[in-house]
Amino acid sequence: MAGRIPQEFIDDLVSRVDIVEVINRRVPLKKKGREYSACCPFHDEKTPSFYVSPSKQFYHCFGCGAHGTALGFLMDYEHLDFVEAVESLAGQLGVEVPREAATLHLNGAHPHSASQATESTESGPPSKALYAVMERAALWFRQQLAPPAGQVAIDYLKGRGLSGEVAKTFGIGYAPPGWDGLLNALGDVPKAQLIATGLVIEKEENGKVYDRFRERVMFPIRDRRGRVIAFGGRVLGDGTPKYLNSPETPIFHKGRELYGLHEARMALRDLPRLLVVEGYMDVVALAQFDIRYAVATLGTATTTEHLDRLFRMVDEVVFCFDGDRAGRKAAWRALENGLEQMRDGRQVRFMFLPEGEDPDSLVRQIGRAGFEARIADAPPMSEFLINQLREQVDLSSLEGGARMVELAKPLLERLPQGAYRVMLQARLAEITRLDLRQVVQLLGKGPAPLRHNQVPPRARGPVRLTRTPLRDAIALLLQQPQLAPLAGGAVRFAGIEEPGMGLLRELLDLLEGRPHLTTAALLEHWRESEHARALYQLAELEVVPIDGEEAPDLERQFTDTLATLERQQRQRRLEQLSRIPFRRLSAQEREEYSRLLQQRGEN
Repeated sequence: MAGRIPQEFIDDLVSRVDIVEVINRRVPLKKKGREYSACCPFHDEKTPSFYVSPSKQFYHCFGCGAHGTALGFLMDYEHLDFVEAVESLAGQLGVEVPREAATLHLNGAHPHSASQATESTESGPPSKALYAVMERAALWFRQQLAPPAGQVAIDYLKGRGLSGEVAKTFGIGYAPPGWDGLLNALGDVPKAQLIATGLVIEKEENGKVYDRFRERVMFPIRDRRGRVIAFGGRVLGDGTPKYLNSPETPIFHKGRELYGLHEARMALRDLPRLLVVEGYMDVVALAQFDIRYAVATLGTATTTEHLDRLFRMVDEVVFCFDGDRAGRKAAWRALENGLEQMRDGRQVRFMFLPEGEDPDSLVRQIGRAGFEARIADAPPMSEFLINQLREQVDLSSLEGGARMVELAKPLLERLPQGAYRVMLQARLAEITRLDLRQVVQLLGKGPAPLRHNQVPPRARGPVRLTRTPLRDAIALLLQQPQLAPLAGGAVRFAGIEEPGMGLLRELLDLLEGRPHLTTAALLEHWRESEHARALYQLAELEVVPIDGEEAPDLERQFTDTLATLERQQRQRRLEQLSRIPFRRLSAQEREEYSRLLQQRGEN
């Protein structure tokens, strides 16, 4: 069943965590007045422009515009998705992340509650217990990679040119012969947990269990947080299958995970690109030659989920395939899954290997410099796409050009609107010798615009807001949520209709029911809203005193601002009624007009 993280838990988590502590563990901060500063981890700079506010519990860079709460920082800095960031913060506080039945929220102010804050779970042992079992298994496998029992595996790895250092980095181990080696080592672990992890297999006829991995070099597969979630085993000798992966489990889904991704992140803080290869040994062998940005799919074709994870970390992905027919077929599947991910600034390229070579053998022949030169020369996705289409048509005829556009149409329709799509259309027009306008007309309009619940990529760079009473009211409420009761409830502003007033009412409604919410927790409620960026900017407005200044009366400031909003609304209504001839006003409108005149006189 799908498990949703309760919004109340997220609120409490964000309210309890200290963003200064979270960021300082990863980026050293220096105290500067009421805030902390550092050089921004999201762009190159020599003078610190990255500030962390302990009172507001969010960060902001005045250079590139990056901003967010502790959750947002973990998502951007460690390339985690929302659920992973929640789990990371919960782990820091030593609390379990609860789950509840997933429901679709149609009218809430926090759409990520029903989308990002969900993940698939299976009935069975809790995930925390399974992670612990996998760590114990990984340790046991590593301990077996020692003489005399593990000498055969050591000889194999040395024969492949691997050093002990690289084997240690990737946690490589050995599963010795026998049906119950691991089973005996984990004898205190409940049978249900061993089965759930996929470490053992249960016989249908009698319910007895035995080790899944035997006489194999073992490669632990880690998630992006470094937790062992599965294993891959390379057989020694003539056994089959040559490579054996863990089955799908509650903590392992091979269509999402990439071998070596965690190790690449640990080796390189700023990844230049990610190179997708086919096997564990390719990743490890390239690391031996100090190419530390290779990852491998786990016996599956590249999925859209794989690409989403890759592009969370880098803007350039290079696929490395065999140059034969099967390799090009796999490359085409990767291309099809990658089209929707090709936003401006992203790049996908395809590197095809010489016949009979794999990354392991090729890098040993030509070395790191030669291998990386081949990566640099790998053709981009657009070139591969065009060449594949060219092979299916006869461009010497007009019919061939039209046929090529027809073949390209379903592919280009999947590309997001932007410069990349426009340039590919132009290239297609050039090759087919058709007018660009004709090509665009034949291809159609492209993907539909974003739906209301879809969020475009977050823009970078500072944007300044003009201050108004309404924005000041929202800013004060964001930064000092305890002021909410002074407003007298959202109903007070029910008759005021102007841009942004609905947001103020939503804030007041939310705080009426949950007055304990902090600034950071409020911002998380609108993470995926169209108002998210404006709210961060309003949360940054200086409404509290800087050091050495007399503290303002925030309660009076807030009530005065709300009173100003009401006066402005009354004035607009008075002007509206004044434009109507008095004789045409209804009795109710005449009464309202008189009341507004009197109120203006009193003010």
